[in-house]
Amino acid sequence: MSGRRYEHILASTALALILAAPISAAKALDLEDSAVGPAPVAAPPATQPASAAATNATPARSKEANAASAPSKPDDAAAKTAAPASDPAPAAAAPSTPAAPAATSAGTTSPQQAAPGAPAAPMQDAASPAAAPDNAAVASEQAAPDPMAAFDPADRAVAEKIRDLFAAKGTDKIFAAKRERGAAEAFYQKRNFAPLWLDKGIENARAKAVIARLKTADADGLDLNEYKTPDFAGLSPDALAEAELKLAQTVLTYARHVQAGRFPYTRVSHNMELAQTPPEPAEVLAKLADAADAGKVLDDFSPPQQAYKRLKARLAELRAKSGAAKVIGEGPLLKLNAKSPMTDARVPLLREKLGLAGEASDLKYDGKLAEAVKKFQRANGLPATGNLDAKTVRELDGPSRDKSIELIIANMERWRWYPRDLGQAHVEVNLPDFTLKVMHNDAQVWTTRIVIGKVELPTPLLSETMKYITVNPTWNVPPSIVYNEYLPALQQDPTVLERMGLKVVYNRDGSVHIYQPPGAANALGRIRFNFPNRFLVYQHDTPDKYMFAHDTRAYSHGCMRVQDPAKYAEVLLNIARPNENWTAERITRMFGTGEQDLQLPVPIWVHLTYQTAFVDDAGKLQTRNDVYNIDSRTLAAIKSERGVVEPMEERKHEEVASSTQRRVAPQPQQPRVISFFQALFGGSGPPPSRPVPPRRVAR
Repeated sequence: MSGRRYEHILASTALALILAAPISAAKALDLEDSAVGPAPVAAPPATQPASAAATNATPARSKEANAASAPSKPDDAAAKTAAPASDPAPAAAAPSTPAAPAATSAGTTSPQQAAPGAPAAPMQDAASPAAAPDNAAVASEQAAPDPMAAFDPADRAVAEKIRDLFAAKGTDKIFAAKRERGAAEAFYQKRNFAPLWLDKGIENARAKAVIARLKTADADGLDLNEYKTPDFAGLSPDALAEAELKLAQTVLTYARHVQAGRFPYTRVSHNMELAQTPPEPAEVLAKLADAADAGKVLDDFSPPQQAYKRLKARLAELRAKSGAAKVIGEGPLLKLNAKSPMTDARVPLLREKLGLAGEASDLKYDGKLAEAVKKFQRANGLPATGNLDAKTVRELDGPSRDKSIELIIANMERWRWYPRDLGQAHVEVNLPDFTLKVMHNDAQVWTTRIVIGKVELPTPLLSETMKYITVNPTWNVPPSIVYNEYLPALQQDPTVLERMGLKVVYNRDGSVHIYQPPGAANALGRIRFNFPNRFLVYQHDTPDKYMFAHDTRAYSHGCMRVQDPAKYAEVLLNIARPNENWTAERITRMFGTGEQDLQLPVPIWVHLTYQTAFVDDAGKLQTRNDVYNIDSRTLAAIKSERGVVEPMEERKHEEVASSTQRRVAPQPQQPRVISFFQALFGGSGPPPSRPVPPRRVAR
C-alpha cells in the first residue's frame, strides 16, 4: 500500500476515534459510577456553561476508564490524535446524554449500559421537566379527596353550580355591592359551596324562618318590596343555585338596612357626624349558619334603643287601628271668660282628649279646661295662651294617620344612624324639643331646657364624648368675626369693644386677637361643656336667661345654651367622679376670673338627636315641628328610587381661635359675615386658647 494512501487511512481512523470518544467515555464513566460510587450527581442546569458542567459532572478518570474509551490503535501516531480525558468536548455533549438511573445497584448495569455501542432502547428521561409535572398532577388528582363527596346528590349539583357562578363572575348581577359579593364568595368557599338554604335540594327550616322574618320587614318601617324572597319549589339545579345566592343577597341587604339605614345620611344633610355602622356581611352569614333560629338572628339587627322600640310598637298600633279617629274639628276661638264662660259642642271631646273628667252635657269652656289647654300648648311648642285656636285644634287632632306613620318611619330611620350602644351614662339632646336629658343605667336622672341653633345655622346631629367641663371660660373671638366685623367697628368707634367688655391684643406679626375674659357678662356664661367635634359646637351657660321662657328656642349660632348649667355640671361630675360629692353650690363658688377645667375621667357620650316623633313615658306619641326641615328630606330619600336628594346646605360653623390662628394673617375672603351683636352674644365661639399662663385644673 502506497505511503500516501496509508496516511489517508490513518487520518480517517483518527477522525472516527475523535468523534466516538465522547460516547465511549460517557458510557465508561456511567459504568464506573454505578459500580463503585454513590448515586450519580444530577445533571447541571441547562444554563450552566459547558466547561462548568464537565467539571461538576466528570470526576478524574482512572487509567482503566481511559483505556476502555479508546479503540485498539493501528499505530502510535493514531493514538496520539485521540482526545484526552480533560477535553471539554465530551462534557459539552453530556447534557444530551441520558442520565444513569439512580436506582441502579452496585455491580449491575442498566439495559442501556449492557451493550456498549448498541443503539439505546427508547426510554422516558427521568430528569425531563415535562414528564415529572404530568406524573405529579396525576398522582395529586388521585390522592386529593373530593370536597363534595359527602354531599347529597341534589345538594352537590347545586353546590357545583354555585361554584361555577362565582368562578364565572355570574354573581356580579346578584350582589350589587362588591363588599357583600366578596364576603359571600368567601363564605361559600369555606363550606365547599354547600347551599345554606337547602337540604337535599329542598328549602330547609333556616330558609323558611328567614323568609318569614323578611315578610314582616314593614314592622321596622321598611319597604317589603325591597326584600324579594325566592320560591325554591320545582327548580332545576341551575335555578336553585341562583335562588340560593339571591336569598343570601336579600338577607345581607335587610341586615344592612335595618341596622344602619337605607342610605348614607349625607343624602339628607352634611350637617351630621354619626356612626351609621352596617354589620359585617361575613358575620351575618356566619350567624345565620350557626343559629338554631335564623329569624331571631335577623331580629337582633334592629336598633336596640328604647326610643326606637317604642316607635316600632306605636307604628304597629297605628297600622292596626281602623276607622276614622275622633277629631275636634273647626270652630270658633274659645277663650276663658270666668264671669260668662263660652260654650261649644266640642268641649266634651276636648276634655276627653286632654284627660279631664266631666259630664257630656257640660259645654262650658271653664278655667280648668283652659289651664289644660295651656299645658298642652306649652308641651307642643305652641303659644301658651290657654285659648282653643285653630293651631291648637290641629295639634290636638294630630296629623292624619298616614302622616303619623310617615313621621314615625322617618324618626326610626334616623335612629339607625346612631351607635347601637348609647352608653351606660349619656346625654341625649332632642333638638326639635329644645330639651336635654341625662341618662344613667337606662333611667333619666335629670333634664333641662336648651337653646339651639337658628334655622340658617342649625345645630348638627352628632355623637361624641364629653371629656371635660370648663368653669369661667374665655371667649376667643374667631378670626372671621375679628376681621369682618370687629375691626371695621373699631374704625368707626375706637371704644366700642371696650364698652362691650372685649379685649384687643395686637400681635407683633400684625394679626389681632380679640377675646372676652371670664365673667358674668361673658357670652359663654360661667360654664362650658366640651365634647370636641369637627363642627366646633359645645354646650354652655348664657347671660341671656330670658330666652328659656320661649317655647321655640332656636337662636344660637349652633351651640347649645343650657338653662341650669351648674346643676348640669353637678349631675355629670357625680356620674364621672362619684366619690367627690359635687353640688351646684360647690361649682358656683368656683365662679370668678380664673379659668379651670374639671376633667371627666370616664368620658360621657353626648348624642344630638332630631326626634320629631317620640313616645313619652306615659305611652303617648309626641310630635314636634320640623325646625330644620330634616323630616321632609328623610322621607324624600326613603321614597326616592335611588335614595338621592339634594343635600341640605352644610352648616357654616365658626373657626377655631387657637394660638396659631391668632398669628395667621387675615384671609381676603370669609365664608360668611356675622353681625356685630350676633357675634358677641350668639354664643357660638370656639373653645378658648388664652394668652395667659397654663390654667389651673381642679380635680
